[in-house]
Amino acid sequence: MAGMEELKQTLFFYYLQWATRPGPIQRAVAGALGGVKPKGRTYDRRQVRVAAVQMELSLISDPAEYARKVAALAGQAASEGAELVCFPEDAATHLVGMLPGIEKLAGAGSVEAALGEMGMDVKVADIFRFLGPAMRRTYLATFAKVASTLGVYIAGGSVVLPEEDGQVRNRQYLFAPDGRLVSSQAKMHLLPMEAVWGLSPGNEIGIYEAPFGRLGLPVCMDATYFETYRILTLLGAEIIINPSADPDEYNFWRKLRGIWPRVQESPAYGVNPCMVGDFMGMKLTGKSAIVAPLALSPHGDGILAQVESYDREGMAVATLDLAALRDYRRQAQIEASFNLDLYQRYFPAVYDLPERGGTL
Repeated sequence: MAGMEELKQTLFFYYLQWATRPGPIQRAVAGALGGVKPKGRTYDRRQVRVAAVQMELSLISDPAEYARKVAALAGQAASEGAELVCFPEDAATHLVGMLPGIEKLAGAGSVEAALGEMGMDVKVADIFRFLGPAMRRTYLATFAKVASTLGVYIAGGSVVLPEEDGQVRNRQYLFAPDGRLVSSQAKMHLLPMEAVWGLSPGNEIGIYEAPFGRLGLPVCMDATYFETYRILTLLGAEIIINPSADPDEYNFWRKLRGIWPRVQESPAYGVNPCMVGDFMGMKLTGKSAIVAPLALSPHGDGILAQVESYDREGMAVATLDLAALRDYRRQAQIEASFNLDLYQRYFPAVYDLPERGGTL
C-alpha cells in the first residue's frame, strides 16, 4: 500500500507539472484579452491612474480558467485607463482547487475541520508547500502575461508559497509592463490564524521606484500597525499598495482600523484591493478603496474611490495627483513634530516583549 501511495503522489506531481505549463496559461490570457495590444506609455511623474480590483475567492481546478479570470479583471481595469492595476491578498488561493476532492472538504466548515476529516496531521502551510510549485508557475505565468499584454504595471496581490529557506510566506509581487517580476514584499504582521497555520512573517521592508513614483507593497494586517507606513513613507513611498482578505463580517469601524488612518498619519496614497466570497468556512468581506490624506481628497473624507459592495466583485479606479502629494508633504512637514530623542530613548527596548512577560 505504501508503494501505491507513493505512485499516486508521483503521478499527481507530474500531472500538476503538465497542467501548469506556461504555454496554455499564456494562451488563455491572450484569448481572454482578445486583440489587445500594449500601449506605448510615457509615464507622468505628476500623476498615475490606479485600479483596486475586488476579486471573489473560489476554488478553481483549471489553471487556464484562473488565468482567464485574472485577465478579464485586469482588462476591465485597463479599459478604464488604469496604468497600475492592483489585486487582493490571496490572489492565487483559488488554485487550491487543483487538489482532488477539495470541493467535498470545502463543506467541512473550516480549513482545520477539512484537514481533520482527511485524518492528516498537517498544517495549512503544508498544503501550500505541496502545491507551491504548481501555484507559483500558474501565478507567475498568468500575471506576467497579463502585464505584458496590457502594457501596465500589475501588483498581483499576494500568494502563499514556500520560499528558499523552507518557510511558507504570504508575499505580494509587482510586475512591470513588459511582464518582468520587479519587486516583492512578504507580509510582516500575521493574523493569529496564519501563525497557527504555520506561515512565517517577513522581516524586511522596502520600496520600488516606478517611473511615476515610489511604491510600497505591504499586505493586509501590515496596515493595522502605524510602524509599517511610517517606515515606508520615511523610505520615500508615495503609493502604498496594501491588498487584504479579511475573514470577518463587514463592519465599517473595523475596516477603518487599517489603511485609511495610516495615510493620515504618514501622508501617502493608499490602495486597498479586497478579496471577497465564502471560502472554506471563511466569509471574506471588504470594500476595495483608494484613499488619500484628507486634504488631497475632493470631499475631504480621504476617499478617492471605493467599491459599493462589500461581498461582490467590483473595481475602484482613481487618478492619483502625485505632484499634489509631494507639495502637501513639503508643506505639512510631518517630521518637524518628531521627537527623535524620545524615540531613541525607548526604541527598540519597548518592543522587548519577553522582558514584559511576552504580552502587552
